[in-house]
Amino acid sequence: GALYTRWGRTTCPSTPGTELVYSGLAGGSHGSHSGGGANYLCLPTTPQYLVSEIPTAYSYLYGVEYRFPRFTTHDHNVPCAVCYTSQRASKLMIPTKITCPSSWTEEYEGYLMADRYDHKRNVVYECVDKNAETVPGSSANTDGALFYHVIATCGTGLPCPPYVITKTITCVVCTK
Repeated sequence: GALYTRWGRTTCPSTPGTELVYSGLAGGSHGSHSGGGANYLCLPTTPQYLVSEIPTAYSYLYGVEYRFPRFTTHDHNVPCAVCYTSQRASKLMIPTKITCPSSWTEEYEGYLMADRYDHKRNVVYECVDKNAETVPGSSANTDGALFYHVIATCGTGLPCPPYVITKTITCVVCTK
């Protein structure tokens, strides 16, 4: 089977053979820090700990906020769902597409997201569900880890057209 994270939702798609492993909230390193993890994490809502003392050196983990100034989800924290599909073994995220190749199953479509281009850290691009939900009660602007939409740049190796600088980059998550 294949495992994948559905960013922006607390449930898995209702495709046959797909089940929820756990739901949680997105976490990551602060956008202004030069250290820490380079990827986003789907954190369970009920963490378990091994030791009670704080180590002398550490990295911080922050909740991820949407950065969509024109949307109602702006500054809200991002939920996530870890999904398992028993009938398909491979997972593929395709940027700039909203449909899967023939013979592949669409799990969800959405928008390609990452931290802001001028922040100190680089992160893995993630596909956030087009029908993004929020973590209830999380509308405070805490500026921890962030999800920004991605747009193309022209004249830097990407041909325009077909890429358009004023369009938000889409994505689709497929399994087979």
